Amino acid sequence: MKKKWITPIIIAAVLIMLVAWCASAYNSLVTQEEVVNTAWSNVENQYQRRSDLIPNLVNTVKGYAAHEKETLDAVVSARAKATQTHIDIDNLTPESMAAYQQAQGAVGSALNRLLVTVEKYPDLKANENFKELQAQLEGTENRISVERRKFNEAARGFNTTIRHFPKNIIAGMFGFEKHPYFEAEEGSEKAPEVKF
Repeated sequence: MKKKWITPIIIAAVLIMLVAWCASAYNSLVTQEEVVNTAWSNVENQYQRRSDLIPNLVNTVKGYAAHEKETLDAVVSARAKATQTHIDIDNLTPESMAAYQQAQGAVGSALNRLLVTVEKYPDLKANENFKELQAQLEGTENRISVERRKFNEAARGFNTTIRHFPKNIIAGMFGFEKHPYFEAEEGSEKAPEVKF
């Protein structure tokens, strides 16, 4: 009579252990799938960062370069006008002198603006802004690359787990499917071109 009770107890214990293992396997697959989803979200986040950042940086540099260009253009233009205003000793009249001084004053004014710009930004920051833009572009691309790698690692871990026996049975029962890897697009070996 004792044997009749032992068999159902063993069967119940095995079933409880099997259910516990299935629940544990299922939960680990859910956790790993969430890691993959989070990794992909981080990739998308970095792409969004690039989408938001790069146009703003380009416009900032363009705006700053335009400001410096205006200052330099003003100096060049004033200098050109000043050199076109000829005054010689034989034609020294109050009107020609006033025109000459006005032309030279315009050069002086333009030079003062340039000197103020140089004092504030000794190396005429357009060059520095372009360096910063380049560093931001490189940094953004590096961040994207890091997040791509993290996604591929998470996908690899998940894909390996759902292919291993016996978790492949649980994965098949509950519809866990292999995640694709992030692959570089065709032609991505060429650096992106930024035009101003």
